[in-house]
Amino acid sequence: MVRKTKEEALETRNHLLDAAEDVFHRLGYARTTLEAVAEAAGLTRGAIYWHFKNKSDLFNAMCERVRLPMEELAASGEARGNDDPLGHLRKVCLFFLTQAATDVHLRKVTDILFFKCEFVDPTDQAYVRQQEAFLRGRGRLTLLLEQAVEKGQLAADLDVPLAAIMFHGAIDGTLRNWLFSTGSFSLVDEAERLVDACLDMVRYAPSLRKKT
Repeated sequence: MVRKTKEEALETRNHLLDAAEDVFHRLGYARTTLEAVAEAAGLTRGAIYWHFKNKSDLFNAMCERVRLPMEELAASGEARGNDDPLGHLRKVCLFFLTQAATDVHLRKVTDILFFKCEFVDPTDQAYVRQQEAFLRGRGRLTLLLEQAVEKGQLAADLDVPLAAIMFHGAIDGTLRNWLFSTGSFSLVDEAERLVDACLDMVRYAPSLRKKT
C-alpha cells in the first residue's frame, strides 16, 4: 500500500508539472497563479501545496525536471581523467540542441525561460535558481575547456574564461533564435555543423587568445 501511495504521489506531481508547463507557457511567469495551475490539472490548490511550497518552488521543479538529464550528461565528463573533453563537450551540446528541438517538455520550458519570464524581484527563488543554473552550466563548460587545453586539444594560450563566455552565448543564442522562429532553419539538421562551428571558434579565433 505504501509503495502504491508513493507511485500515486509521483504521478500526481508529474501531472502538476505538466499542467504548470502549459500554464507558464500560455501566461508567462508573472501572470501564472497556483489557482490557474490547479484548474489546468483538475486538482485543488491544496494538492499543489502538498508537493510544492509556492509558485517559485513549482517553477524550479518544472525546470529541474528537464534540466537533470543534461546536467547528468555534462557531469559525467568532468573527471580529470577524461581523454576527450572536446568530444564530450560536443556530445553535450548536440544532446542539448536536438533534445530542445524534439522533446516537448524541454522545448516548452526553454521557450518559457527565454521569452516568458518577467523576473522583477532579484530575491525571488525562481530568479535565484535560474542564475545558479546558468553559472553552474558556465562552470562546467569552463572546466571542459580547461581540460581540453591540458590535453592539447586547444591552444595553451587560450583565454578560457573568455572562450567559455563566447561558446555559452553562441549555443544559447542559436537555440533562442530557433525558438523565436522555428521555421527559419532546421535545428535538428544543422545542429552538428553549428556545434562544430562553435568548437572551431575556440580552436582557431586569435581574439580568444590571452593578451600578451
